Amino acid sequence: MDHVTELCLGEAGVRLARLYAGLPSDPTQLARTARDLLIHRGEGDQFRHTHPTDRLHHDADTRYVDDILRIVIARDGSALTRRRSAGDRFVGVCRDFALLHCSLLRHSGVPARVRSGFADYFRTDGFHCDHVVTEYWDDARGWLLADAQLADPDVTTGGRLDFDPMDVPRDRFQVAGRAWRDIRAGDADPGTFGLYPDGPLNGEWFVAGNVRLDLAALNKVETLLWDIWGTEAEADGQTMTEPLRELYDRVSVIVAPDDVPFEAARRIFAAEDGLRTPNTVLEMSEYNPPRHVTLRPF
Repeated sequence: MDHVTELCLGEAGVRLARLYAGLPSDPTQLARTARDLLIHRGEGDQFRHTHPTDRLHHDADTRYVDDILRIVIARDGSALTRRRSAGDRFVGVCRDFALLHCSLLRHSGVPARVRSGFADYFRTDGFHCDHVVTEYWDDARGWLLADAQLADPDVTTGGRLDFDPMDVPRDRFQVAGRAWRDIRAGDADPGTFGLYPDGPLNGEWFVAGNVRLDLAALNKVETLLWDIWGTEAEADGQTMTEPLRELYDRVSVIVAPDDVPFEAARRIFAAEDGLRTPNTVLEMSEYNPPRHVTLRPF
């Protein structure tokens, strides 16, 4: 087993690497593999399926790839290349499609990482939805964005997709650091970035939280989207202080470019207590009570 597979699966899931035997190596095919094993918890109507309550409430709180694979195989023990029925899929969110795709790519030898940011292609009103995609290396073109959740466009978008989901334009999906810089420059309205246009889960503090998640993922700490720590916990009342804004200004310089300088991302992640993921985080799940979770060593 190669080192990147061990990183993706975790020590406890090393034996699950056998499931990756015989998988294709093409990034597009691997995106479709991930798509056909998972279903978004908001996709019930598209699949004419009602998620069982326990899966709706608990699947997406599964934070590691090996545990996702265990759930997939427990529901259908077939090879990972077999398209699952809606009732046999892992019920996740965008982060889970990206995480599994990233793991498959790394196993095949393709450099890949999970990116947090905002997509404008789920709505038609200019709102940028909280979203997670995969970023992978193409020898000819460098780092490309891929949205494995859209790898079956006839199901997920009704055939209306106007770009290749394996090459998402960077003005259609903005990494969190770029969104932050546009907001700070006065070129974007912070209220048009978030989970929903209405309600508390949008705006400047929400974009800052995504920058924090994106920096962690660039350092191969792929947390749940609702994990809270550091500067997120400091944003009392979902407000931002000037020192916090200045900190995220410094971070966004590093994580906004198309080609992120990894050494700089690693240095600021290690140096800033408010950004570095601690051993224990507060999990603020949508369906379950808040709880403190101790992460695996990283």
